[in-house]
Amino acid sequence: MDPAEPREEKTVALLRAALMAASDERISVEELLDSLKRRAFGFVLLLLAIPNFIPVPLGIGGIMGVLVIGLGLEMLIGLEHPWIPGFLRRRTISREGLLRFLDRIAPFSGRLERICKPRLQRLTRRPFTFVSGAIMLLVGILLALPIPFTNYVFGGMLIAFAFALVERDGVLLAMVWVTTVAIVIASATFSHALAGFFRDLF
Repeated sequence: MDPAEPREEKTVALLRAALMAASDERISVEELLDSLKRRAFGFVLLLLAIPNFIPVPLGIGGIMGVLVIGLGLEMLIGLEHPWIPGFLRRRTISREGLLRFLDRIAPFSGRLERICKPRLQRLTRRPFTFVSGAIMLLVGILLALPIPFTNYVFGGMLIAFAFALVERDGVLLAMVWVTTVAIVIASATFSHALAGFFRDLF
């Protein structure tokens, strides 16, 4: 069992505090991540989940998927903190919009926070960050594929992944790993069966 560590604020409380501390109505990605320090990987992932729960132009899943893949590659090579291009770090986010998003996912995030706690923390650190990076790549690929009616599913997975990283919950992280692999296998099986059906049909 991991040694006891000082009690820290939960994910949503940390994010709300960072937003409320902002002096303007819009907050830059850089300003937000700097205030979240060493747990920034999880928060970047949470930000990438947002477009999956709001009305956005068609194809945004592909863009978010590519960004998730990039984040996974950074974890694969062992970066301690996420590297984000300057033009993205300078992008600003509506504080009120992000607060509304937190309110919208409150039932889901509340349940996650009740079960999340620092445990099996070694799974959230090196060398297991390699596994997290590989799994994040798979989630990003699934998100980028034009699979209909899956935005909420993959968005929910990203939120669970983000909470596991922020809360350093190795148990939840392992569950996300297993779920992702299962979805990849199911998707491959379904795609193969569907291709076989159309081949036989025509």
